Amino acid sequence: MDVAAALRAFVRTVERGSVTAAARDLSLSQPGVTKHLRNLERHVGARLLERSSRLVRPTPQGQALYDSSREALVAIDAALEGVRTDKGVVEGSFRIHAPSCIGTKHLHGIVMAFQGQHPSVTVDLMLDNRDVDLVYENFDLAIKYGRPADQELIIRRLGFSRRILVAAPSFLKQFGPIDTLERLSAVGLVASARMVSPRDVLTLRHRNGDLVNVPIRSALRTNSAEVITSTLIKGHAAGPVQQLLVNDELSQGRLIRILPDYEVRPTEAFLAYPSVSFMRPIVRAFTDFAVPALRSIEGITTSEAWPSEDKPGLPIPVRNAPRNENLAERSPSLDMPSSA
Repeated sequence: MDVAAALRAFVRTVERGSVTAAARDLSLSQPGVTKHLRNLERHVGARLLERSSRLVRPTPQGQALYDSSREALVAIDAALEGVRTDKGVVEGSFRIHAPSCIGTKHLHGIVMAFQGQHPSVTVDLMLDNRDVDLVYENFDLAIKYGRPADQELIIRRLGFSRRILVAAPSFLKQFGPIDTLERLSAVGLVASARMVSPRDVLTLRHRNGDLVNVPIRSALRTNSAEVITSTLIKGHAAGPVQQLLVNDELSQGRLIRILPDYEVRPTEAFLAYPSVSFMRPIVRAFTDFAVPALRSIEGITTSEAWPSEDKPGLPIPVRNAPRNENLAERSPSLDMPSSA
């Protein structure tokens, strides 16, 4: 019996709660994983898994074996990769997850640049706007917006993603300049569904530190960064957007910054990976390569403070924006979004 292969099949089955899912992750057949599990139980002389029609979970003996063997397997993989790395070869595969906004616009290019230096590396790059369980879904690392609450994760702060207000020249030509908060309230905006309160209130931060709640007219709310940028570029609406998504459009004049003294409060970004004693050399190599590149993106700042300030941001009061008499009364209260 291949004990290492059997332990890998066992560990993945526990993490996924399914023999079928474990087989898919390991690129094995379901009967092959089942055979590994039976051989392992026979080898240790104990029942390791309890099976039902919908779920596979470890017995107390199985949980103890999982707790000790998972870290051991990571250590073995790290040791083997470490030998190759010591010879100057970075090879193997890893899985990374990121929000589609930063993933499509920036992380994809960073991954390709890393592979340019290490052609034997295979990367599974998964991009979508959801929170993932790194262990359950077998990811080696992930970019997350907002500080992760999971105590089983190791996190490394990348910085703060700035959100600025922009509009296309065609939009401004049609609707006129947007140079006051009242004008911003009067035109149609496109924004992340998380950035705007259900009662159509957008919280902006002035460069002096004050927060102001602005009633807005939502033309479109979406969870897609690509839809937001496309809507802005086509002049269909104005709105807030992550600066890292529109740097090229700003430099080319396809978008223009409006109300430059105001921004949406930035969101903190982190690189997270599962909490194990040994980080695989390939993951460490990519992390060392990617972190400086991510931090150098225009629109990622080291501090939450306004970029021209040297001191960190302090707790700041919130006030309501002036309302012109044609605006319907709306509640200024909202929950600050953790990501968008």
